[in-house]
Amino acid sequence: MRGMNNSTRRRFLTTAGAAALGSTITAEAQFHSKMNDNIDAHVHVWDDKREKYPLSPDFASKDVAPSTFTPEELFAQQKGTSVSRTVLIQMSFFKYDNSYMTDVIQKHPGKFRGVGIVDESKEELKETMVDLKGKGVRGFRLYAFLDKVKEWEGSAGIKKMWKVGAEENLSMCCLTDPESLPYIQKFCEKNPDTPVVIDHFARIGMTGTVDQKQLDNLLALAKFKNTSVKTSAFYALGKKAPPYTDLGDMVKQLRDAYGSKRLMWASDCPFQVQGDHSYKASVDLIEKKLDFLSKEEIADIMKNTAERVFFT
Repeated sequence: MRGMNNSTRRRFLTTAGAAALGSTITAEAQFHSKMNDNIDAHVHVWDDKREKYPLSPDFASKDVAPSTFTPEELFAQQKGTSVSRTVLIQMSFFKYDNSYMTDVIQKHPGKFRGVGIVDESKEELKETMVDLKGKGVRGFRLYAFLDKVKEWEGSAGIKKMWKVGAEENLSMCCLTDPESLPYIQKFCEKNPDTPVVIDHFARIGMTGTVDQKQLDNLLALAKFKNTSVKTSAFYALGKKAPPYTDLGDMVKQLRDAYGSKRLMWASDCPFQVQGDHSYKASVDLIEKKLDFLSKEEIADIMKNTAERVFFT
């Protein structure tokens, strides 16, 4: 470079190299900073304060196992991982009484969003959904099992839920089995503006192996731009053993069909942290074990999709 002596040139090159290295470090630091704000899109919490939060008449205390899974117990599981925010799923023990979940959301501002359960037969259904939205609820759980989805077409309440979902940007969160996917597809066709989230890979793989025909039905829902899938509940699918890499091909096919921006990771705690299973093993499958995922795709699955669907 004209006008520089050797000494000046060396100082310039050293400074430029340090600046370039600094830019690389900064970019890497920003990536990891983003990764430290990841979202668990599916957790159930409850305590043992039955006077304040009574169980539904459909359940007895003996049905509650483990006896508690409080936010504090969740935080202990998340410690040391990249996860700092959570989507709470209303626990069936409380049925339509969402107050424990919404109280937790209010107690920890910014940490939680919720998926509620409502009685679709009630006249005030829309008002209830909108009221819960104001308390941090961003979706509603539908038990989309075969006996129930067969009745959806004749249910004015279910149809109203899907309509309100589109109007209020509230997701229909389907806990379903593979056999119900064609029925869900029909509702997606009739309600293309309604956000839909399929929980736990539609529970494909519960038998121990991933059935490609069942997976094809889940892949078919990718044509609906407002439909997303949770890659979750690894403890219950496939070989049902860490490191869960046998589920990798299913994740890859879903990534190829939906794109990473419509997949979201979730643990399904507290059930993910029983026996030989752990929170870290669930996180690690997406963050470290699937080499076909880019950093950007990992960030989508671990954070960006759930943030868009539940936090914005």
